[in-house]
Amino acid sequence: MNTQTINMLEYNKIKENLGSYAMNSATKKMIEKLEPSSDLSVIKSWMLDTTEAKLILEKSASVPIANLNGLEQVLDVHKKGLNLTAEQLTLIYGLLENVSRMQRYMKDKIYLAPAVSSYAYSMFDLSDLKEEIYRCIRNGQVDDHASKALSKVRKKIAVAEERIKSKLDNMMKSAAYRDMLQDSIVSMRDGRYVIPVKSKFKRNIDGQILDSSSSGATVYMEPNDIRKLQTEISVLRAEEEIEISIILGVLTGMVAAYERELHVTIEAMIHYDYIFAKAKYSRVLDARGVEINQDNVIRIINGKHPLLGEKCVPLNFNLGEGYQSLVITGPNTGGKTVAIKTVGLLTLMVQSGMHVPVGEGSQFSVFRELFVDIGDGQSIEQSLSTFSSHMTNIISIMKKAGPQDLIILDELGAGTDPSEGMGLAVAILEKLYSQGSMILATTHYSEIKEFAAATPGFENGSMEFDLETLQPMYRLIIGKAGNSQAFAIALKLGMDQEIIHRAQVVTDQNGYPHVDKAKESILSTIDRSGLENLREKAKSRVKKQQEKPRNSEDIQEETFQVGDRVYLSSLKTAGIIYELENKHGEFGVMVGEKKHMIHKKRLKLHIQSNMLYPENYDMDIVFESKENRKKDKLMNKRHIEGLSIEREID
Repeated sequence: MNTQTINMLEYNKIKENLGSYAMNSATKKMIEKLEPSSDLSVIKSWMLDTTEAKLILEKSASVPIANLNGLEQVLDVHKKGLNLTAEQLTLIYGLLENVSRMQRYMKDKIYLAPAVSSYAYSMFDLSDLKEEIYRCIRNGQVDDHASKALSKVRKKIAVAEERIKSKLDNMMKSAAYRDMLQDSIVSMRDGRYVIPVKSKFKRNIDGQILDSSSSGATVYMEPNDIRKLQTEISVLRAEEEIEISIILGVLTGMVAAYERELHVTIEAMIHYDYIFAKAKYSRVLDARGVEINQDNVIRIINGKHPLLGEKCVPLNFNLGEGYQSLVITGPNTGGKTVAIKTVGLLTLMVQSGMHVPVGEGSQFSVFRELFVDIGDGQSIEQSLSTFSSHMTNIISIMKKAGPQDLIILDELGAGTDPSEGMGLAVAILEKLYSQGSMILATTHYSEIKEFAAATPGFENGSMEFDLETLQPMYRLIIGKAGNSQAFAIALKLGMDQEIIHRAQVVTDQNGYPHVDKAKESILSTIDRSGLENLREKAKSRVKKQQEKPRNSEDIQEETFQVGDRVYLSSLKTAGIIYELENKHGEFGVMVGEKKHMIHKKRLKLHIQSNMLYPENYDMDIVFESKENRKKDKLMNKRHIEGLSIEREID
């Protein structure tokens, strides 16, 4: 996977979290280099390892993973012509002892976890090496019984040291030396025994000064009576070192002979550390293994972003079943970016063989490559450099993208002129779709929502919004385009109601032709408290109409008023009544910016005008262009030669 995808989806944070559950530094380094695979068989094998390791942990949490820290460097020591130290041999013994424990541990797990338990038998026990190290090395030191020669020389050292201590004890207790000594403690300097003598008496004792105190009041002297014994000990110490070197050389040779087996064993132990780290992380995330396919189908049930914790609202998501591209819309801070990041990050985790926090029945597709462009679409400052950066990235994506690729684009077309950005966004989506890529995109443009609704292979999605509280619900709804909720939020914050109405009209007139889904938000985006007055009037009008006696003709036909929102069955869209019924039974209906004459039998009342507009509202604002309204105003004042108003009616 490319570096940009890894960084934008915060995959490295997942690896950091995973690494915290590994015991060994070598395992942590391996996790740092971990990358998603695009090989289905490899991913399934990795996923099986994680699943079986988790089953083992649920039965027994104490897995005997060896401490490998420093071991890989140990195996290279002999190549430099050096002997292994006793401490290094102790590390090797610990590894081999862990191999025995691991093989015993996995023996009864073969039915529970056949794949994971089998790895234990790829490790080498090397019992002869293990027993020889145990015989020769104890507590990080070469043992006395490692060889007869070593045992003999150490006994001689012990006898000589005992004789020295005896002589020194006699001197310390002697009345002749009592006043000359600073205290009655024997110490060592440079490996030789010395006594503390007051500086003024240093010439009274036959011996050699080896050290003095910082104040100069005490000198540490080696009496001549014990110098000969100490020289003898020095010779014995040299013999001891030679014998130790011989023993370590033999053990180092045995280790070198088993170098390949030890490397294989270390790799197997690192692999165990790694798969059990994945299993531990799975338990922490309350994650599970998922079904994997190569059919470009993603189905996420109650999925959670692994970095957001338990407070994350579960995501339900589908892609590749009936549509190839999903366009998600909704208000800022509504969770669109989190939703697409969740899909992308969970995909990377699955293709790395990790469990993911989703519900049962979820499945993921294996993608050859995952391309991502996620920017700050909610930023007020959208500079040219920001737009250029996103375009450069998207151009690169389009050059590389193809079938078996997943493309994730956040706030597509943002950062430039809205009309140009919308056009670019549609063209980019069409191009990527034609290349066979799976597409997941977010946008604020209503035209793109309508493009997705009208184009085969595309589907709309939206983030749920609570109109009562004006708070995002962070839930994804597929099959329904979302609204920015700008009108509702502005009205809630105190914006004048007539301004909101005018904004709705302007938005409705500039809609995408042929598709009217985005326009259905007019009523839903107006705050209930702000329209309570209008609704009461509407209820009163309905009540009066219901109280009137109705004949059969009234029952069969509906009556419409100017400003009523109606559904046109012939055009399969909605419009506004701008002209009352003519002698042919036709009403004037405005759809988008076009005006039509439609027979009343093809019209159905959707929303009454007094539910949409204030009392005595100037409907010319809705039906006439700004230019025509200016002309009409001038013509009402006086006659102007050559001035006329043209209206197109279908």
